[in-house]
Amino acid sequence: MFKAVLIEKDDAGYRATLADVDDARLPEGDVTVHIAYSTLNYKDGLAITGKGPVVRKFPMVPGIDFVGMVEASSNAAYKAGDTVVLNGWGVGEGHWGGLAQKARVNAEWLVPLPAAFSPKQAMAIGTAGYTAMLCVMRLERLGVKPDQGEILVTGANGGVGSVAVSLLAKLGYRVVASTGRPNEVDYLKSLGAVEIVDRAQFSTPGKPLTKERWAGAVDTVGSHTIANVCAGMKYRGVVAACGLAQGMDFPATVAPFILRGVTLAGVDSVYCPREERIEAWQRLARDLDPAHLDLISHEVGLADVIRLAGELLGGQVRGRLIVNVDH
Repeated sequence: MFKAVLIEKDDAGYRATLADVDDARLPEGDVTVHIAYSTLNYKDGLAITGKGPVVRKFPMVPGIDFVGMVEASSNAAYKAGDTVVLNGWGVGEGHWGGLAQKARVNAEWLVPLPAAFSPKQAMAIGTAGYTAMLCVMRLERLGVKPDQGEILVTGANGGVGSVAVSLLAKLGYRVVASTGRPNEVDYLKSLGAVEIVDRAQFSTPGKPLTKERWAGAVDTVGSHTIANVCAGMKYRGVVAACGLAQGMDFPATVAPFILRGVTLAGVDSVYCPREERIEAWQRLARDLDPAHLDLISHEVGLADVIRLAGELLGGQVRGRLIVNVDH
């Protein structure tokens, strides 16, 4: 038996509970992992509360990422005792995920944990930090360099935003952080942001084009925010888009794209090819200041997850929530 957050939907309604689950109920897969830590992400919050159509079959164990030790493997790529990390691949949506003490998954979904990180540090990074690294890599590949101007990070207090600020600052970019929480100015500056701007200037309908300011941007918010970010990009600027905290809509015009040559680059972390995942984790080991991991995360127990899911969706959580599945 192992403990897990279990989401069920039946005639009695939609509910998430902390349950004792028999090992025999684990889904198919060639690697069984004893989980050490998971995290609570925005998508997990939607799944647990039922406020978004995340879960595709029931019952479901949420949790889009985890780190742990291989308990058993029928795949030659891994052996018992290996430490592995998983991000995405539909776990927590269509396949039981990481908010549990055990998981059984396909070997190709796993990545060896870089030696630079402890398991707890790996989940301080988690899917959010790995996604932030993919955004930075996309900006780099599309030619955005530190000497070209300011980089805007929206939703900067969130998990993706916090790691993006830290990474970009360490790589020499001048980072401007957008947030709706003025009390977090010191936190964002400690991560490397040189200026903090109020998210209100982006969150309502704006003009098709505004004054050119941003050489690049990492947007975690969507809706009017990303439309206004695009409107303020410099000539041939690049926006890496990875989130929808404000909404899935994109109420914009083509003006930034055809008059300034702006690039809107989508970043998907769920089904990203394995080679790029490995590169992203290697880059995190090299480019992320490990001292920032304590700043951007704090540990909670598996028993706290259901309560915290609503707070996360309400924007009341800073940075990353590491879930110790044994508490």
